[in-house]
Amino acid sequence: MSIHHNQPKGLFLLFFVEMWERFSYYGMRALLVLYMVKSLQFTTEKASHVYGWYTGLVYLTPLLGGYISDRYLGQRKAILIGGILMALGHFAMAFPPMPFFFGAMILLIMGNGFFKPNISTVVGSLYEENDPRRDGGFTIFYMGINVGAFFSPLVCGALGEKIGWHYGFGAAGVGMVIGLAMYLWGQKMLLGDKCMKPASPQTDYWVPIAMVVAMVLFLISGALEFNGFDIRGMIPTWVKGLAAVGVLIALAYSYAAKPVKSELTHVEKQRIAVIFIMVFFAVFFWTAFEQAGSSLTLFADTETNRNLTLFGWSFLVPASWFQSLNPLFIVLLAPFFSGMWIKLAETQKEPSSPVKFAIALGLLAVGFVVMIAAAAAYQQSGPVSMLWLVCAYLFHTLGELCLSPVGLSLVTKLAPVQFGSLMMGVYFLSSVAAGFVGGRLAGNYDTINHVNFYMIPTATGLGAAVVLLLITPKLRKWMHGVH
Repeated sequence: MSIHHNQPKGLFLLFFVEMWERFSYYGMRALLVLYMVKSLQFTTEKASHVYGWYTGLVYLTPLLGGYISDRYLGQRKAILIGGILMALGHFAMAFPPMPFFFGAMILLIMGNGFFKPNISTVVGSLYEENDPRRDGGFTIFYMGINVGAFFSPLVCGALGEKIGWHYGFGAAGVGMVIGLAMYLWGQKMLLGDKCMKPASPQTDYWVPIAMVVAMVLFLISGALEFNGFDIRGMIPTWVKGLAAVGVLIALAYSYAAKPVKSELTHVEKQRIAVIFIMVFFAVFFWTAFEQAGSSLTLFADTETNRNLTLFGWSFLVPASWFQSLNPLFIVLLAPFFSGMWIKLAETQKEPSSPVKFAIALGLLAVGFVVMIAAAAAYQQSGPVSMLWLVCAYLFHTLGELCLSPVGLSLVTKLAPVQFGSLMMGVYFLSSVAAGFVGGRLAGNYDTINHVNFYMIPTATGLGAAVVLLLITPKLRKWMHGVH
């Protein structure tokens, strides 16, 4: 059975919208660290911290966006708002002054919060509860993400590194506008009325407004700190603490004031617990995986021989282009993985989702073993072959295919319907923690011997895989029949 067997037509609209949104995101990400180090003259440590701050927060705001769409907007309106904010953010990056840089970051982080959890939830809504096409559908959707992610470093990276940074960022903005236009053109025709209304409507609009304002103020304070302002001196810690408590009280009130139904069943509680446990293990994966935009890009820039000579023609491969390897491998390998899971399921041999996560962590660790060898080779004889990075990205991709589409699909199967987008936001929390921790790790890239540096993600990946395999029987029990 092919993965596109009788898939709903709406899936292909969402595929292309997500493809262009990811083109814009990964195009900007491919240039971000190089731009900060080479153009803005940030230190490696500061650039890595800003990168970690950005990649973490783009996965924190989906918690807010998922909550607001579940209760107030509906997923479809939230996607539109998110797309507009992100397009504005990419175009703001095309202007040189520093306030535009941090302002663009804030627009992108907020826009992503409205867009990301909701488009995945709309994909899930295209299928009935036990529809066998669901995992295949998510794999197709995941290929859309990666078609966009493959082309964007090539286009935006080449424009940014060879012509001018702001041309690269501008191209990312154009990609987002194309995605928005497609969404507006096809949504009514292909999605009908799915996800137009919130799952459990509420009318106390002060709650989401307060939450959005609090998040924006938090982002502005972070931007000012990175820009050299002593925010800690200007705003006492107790004021920040009160603001955080206020947001939590508003959230709690909103849930308690109008409960969706009397309470969650025992089965639903245990399934939600599984989502949180899987989020914890996904942190270990994404912390290491997110080195792609930071330490691995710096390795490509300074420790890799990027000269390509063919028939007397010489070309210096841009360092940002290596970030296209992962999505290229995904596009090539995703159909194979999807078919493999279906075949294994037919013979009752398909591993459960927790086992797939453990396999993913193991494969990721193998990729970093390759980087340990590459760093050692560099220390012995100077710049190394590009094939080391190609091989590392291949293993990381094999791991990602065992974890990422599987995780998205698992959340839509385990989450109670009234918390669909919110639980998707919770799943993305793994990437929040990973962004911050990965940024801190990469910030030490200049101070730690690179062989030792790559040993850290190797050890944490293997350790997490072993622990997850040990607790898998208990997780299977709590999943209550969901595979």
